[in-house]
Amino acid sequence: MQSRWLEGLTWPEAELALHELPTVLLPLGARTKEHGHHLPLNNDWLIAEYLARRVAEQCPVLVLPTLQYGFYPAFLEYPGSISVRWEACRDTIVDICRSLANQGAKRFYVLNTGISTVKSLDAARQAVSGEGSRFEFTDIRSAYEPLRRQVETQPAGTHADEIETSMMLYIAPEVVRLDLAERDIHPDHGPGGLTRDPQAKAGVYSRTGAYGDPTLATAEKGKFLVEGMVQYLVEQVRTLSNEHVRRAPATLPSR
Repeated sequence: MQSRWLEGLTWPEAELALHELPTVLLPLGARTKEHGHHLPLNNDWLIAEYLARRVAEQCPVLVLPTLQYGFYPAFLEYPGSISVRWEACRDTIVDICRSLANQGAKRFYVLNTGISTVKSLDAARQAVSGEGSRFEFTDIRSAYEPLRRQVETQPAGTHADEIETSMMLYIAPEVVRLDLAERDIHPDHGPGGLTRDPQAKAGVYSRTGAYGDPTLATAEKGKFLVEGMVQYLVEQVRTLSNEHVRRAPATLPSR
């Protein structure tokens, strides 16, 4: 059984795929979120698209179009960054799952590339699971941690840093402007979202919008991180696809 991409199907083909393929894969990656001076706004979208393709090569899934808006409040001081309310992000994901559950889907996996989106995804899982479907998502904090420990040399960082920049050097080196990368770590500021104001009483000061040291990034580190992440995702999706699902009544309650 081969993976299918929903957007390219006719509705009769979609009906068949929804019943035949064990899991619906929803990539979630911001297409408009700052990533420093050296990475594009669509950085997370590019990662989500890439990882979805790699997972679909190894697992039979029905791939949905990447959800390109989400809950990303920590970056709004940097022009071009867009965030929706966490409730809006939750409701969008729930409504997507509800739509396809009514059409035969039983399992949903959100390939998540953000951290703040976990709040919305936790709530979405509760809602979708309560309606009889299985729902899981990527928590990148736990997914990346064992991998990054083996290659990370920066003293601190979580965003557009050594780790994320290394991944992009492997996935899409043509979009990385490494000549503009700068170390941007200020341990005397925080916690909170990133801020461009060095005098701000709350938040992590970042002049560039990065938090970490992207100058340490290499494609070799990126290959290790990305291939490890692909393996992690494939294992998660295979586990979900093999689980038994007890379906709720065919007609789901409206909110």
